Amino acid sequence: MLDSYSTPAKGSQKRALTTPEHPQSKRGVARLPSPSLLLSPASFSPSATPSQKYGMRGGRGEVVSSFGTVQGPRWTGKGQSSVRVEMLEGGENSLISSYKYMFQRLRDVRDVLTEKIEELGEELRSHFNIEEFSAVSLPVQNSITVLGQVCCDSNGKLNAQSVLLEAGQEQGGRQVPVDLSELKEFSLFPGQVVVMEGMNPSGETFVATKLYEGIPLPFHCPEVKQEMDEVSEPVMVVMACGPYTPSESLTYDPLIDLITIINKDRPDVCILLGPFVDSKHEQIEKNQVTETFETIFKRCVDSIVEGTKGSGCRLVFVPSQRDVHHHYIYPQPPFNLSSLSKDDSARVTLASDPCTLLISNVTFGLTSTDILFHMGAEEISCGTGTERFTRIMKHMLTQRSYYPLYPPAEEVNMDYDKFQQFSQMNLTPDILIVPSELRSRVSWKKDQQ
Repeated sequence: MLDSYSTPAKGSQKRALTTPEHPQSKRGVARLPSPSLLLSPASFSPSATPSQKYGMRGGRGEVVSSFGTVQGPRWTGKGQSSVRVEMLEGGENSLISSYKYMFQRLRDVRDVLTEKIEELGEELRSHFNIEEFSAVSLPVQNSITVLGQVCCDSNGKLNAQSVLLEAGQEQGGRQVPVDLSELKEFSLFPGQVVVMEGMNPSGETFVATKLYEGIPLPFHCPEVKQEMDEVSEPVMVVMACGPYTPSESLTYDPLIDLITIINKDRPDVCILLGPFVDSKHEQIEKNQVTETFETIFKRCVDSIVEGTKGSGCRLVFVPSQRDVHHHYIYPQPPFNLSSLSKDDSARVTLASDPCTLLISNVTFGLTSTDILFHMGAEEISCGTGTERFTRIMKHMLTQRSYYPLYPPAEEVNMDYDKFQQFSQMNLTPDILIVPSELRSRVSWKKDQQ
């Protein structure tokens, strides 16, 4: 039986699960001399082989996109483990451990959505000097201002003819169809809180003539001079997102290459977003692994921590909804890495999805959930003159949420009680990181500088 787990090059010899290229002893495993030893193909599947496509790929190390001034700065760090990395919220506003879920009442969801409408509505009313909001279903011949949440009149995709505006409880809580024909430009998605001006002559359809979208929060402001001085010292941050394996193999060759780059460039901070053990990988879906998912994940983390120890960089781990060994809930609690030594724990930060980090006085907003893809499939627009990518990122900032879409995508298991507490933005992050299956992009929000 054990013969089937040996590599083809060694035939039926009974030996440790190694590749011919990386023979190792038990003592070598204990000392973790190289991440490639831990992540050998035979560790995960009897039939795993190095990816031919990944090994033969072209353009290795090529810069495919750049932004800003890239010639002047020195793209190497100092490997400063002393760089401060902390959760910005802190205390009760940070998700630091797992929680109980799967007990959510519809009225609790309604209360969370109503509170969101009222909070953003009050900010819009104050910012645009609006006296009061009228009931959305009130039959009037004059122009009125209404507040509500955008929704669709059916289970299908939102379009210009299916837009409903659902008012908050203070405005009656009714749903009324919206006529968008008078608007020169708009960008709407289900769950968006907006203010509209217009008329409702019959009480059955609201004819919108003006649209007020949300307003972003202010940026983080240093409270003391010492914090301001930290910005003057250059800090190099590297970010990567899973999956860290080729699509046709469970070998972690891309991760090993990433560890090599970290040791070469010595960044001060490395942010790693999941998935680390991808639930959508073909071999995992077909149950073609020989170890538990938790064991694979632990080996992956040990390889990263031990493999980058010489670089001195700080490590940040962010989970993903696609991590097969972790909680499938949003917001998602951080990983539990209790097996790390005291020294390793000192340079490792375990963050939730989503989260806001403060790194040397620069705020990073992070989420591994593909909100760009989810909102891109639901958003409608007309006459905006901007790209969908830019519009969606703007919606996240103006709606002050890491996941403003409602209802969420089917693959997102939302806990709205924790969503209200841990998935809202308390400020506008300096850098917003949103991994996606869509083509990578970078954008600078000029009016938010």
